[in-house]
Amino acid sequence: MKLLLAGIVLILIVEANAQWYKFPVEAAQGSRDMYRAYTDMRNANWKDSDKYFHARGNADAASRGAGGRWAAEVISNTREWVQERTGHGAEDSAADQKANEHGRNGGDPNHYRPAGLPDNY
Repeated sequence: MKLLLAGIVLILIVEANAQWYKFPVEAAQGSRDMYRAYTDMRNANWKDSDKYFHARGNADAASRGAGGRWAAEVISNTREWVQERTGHGAEDSAADQKANEHGRNGGDPNHYRPAGLPDNY
């Protein structure tokens, strides 16, 4: 009986602190944030704005929680890996990754905002 009670208490403590059940929802929301930043970047079609949208997408996704941060990292790393393999420069990829990490770590995406980019972005 004591073991059962200890197990229930342990489960309640872990569930209350870890909130593991929110991870998939946060990951889905973070993926949606990343997609929205990508479509905004394509629609804006603004010179030198890609770093801003990288940082913004990662910041928005990471603000969702652990699941969003994980989704942002997986999507960003996969995108950069594909771009490197398809002939895009390693220097550009490194700069993109720096913007990705800046956003994921709570940095202000406006640090990368190009002059003149419309306010709706």
